[in-house]
Amino acid sequence: MHIRYTKLFTLITTSILLTIINSNAYANSGTVKIESPKDGDTLYSSRENVVKYQANLGSRGNHMHIWVDGEKGPSQRALQGAYTLPTISPGKHAIIIKVVDKGHVPTGPEHAIFVNVEE
Repeated sequence: MHIRYTKLFTLITTSILLTIINSNAYANSGTVKIESPKDGDTLYSSRENVVKYQANLGSRGNHMHIWVDGEKGPSQRALQGAYTLPTISPGKHAIIIKVVDKGHVPTGPEHAIFVNVEE
């Protein structure tokens, strides 16, 4: 009987420790989300187009950059905000927000969407 309880205790303790480790790793890694536009939305080249976002930089992040078709935009330091996109030509385009460190090296968290731009 004692051996069963010892195994049960070990199993429960291990499970709790793994939960704590995983939750800390998640919190330390950070998150980023593009709130609008949504993936697949249509934007118009003749209008001002704004990306709204929110982020948690995590323990290694310092700021974010927004890339449009691989072109890096200026630093974004607000954890929630909006960025006005440069004029975009008609067609399909990728918008990506990446959390980066002080050296502008991506730390992992990113969110990508694709939008269709019409005239």
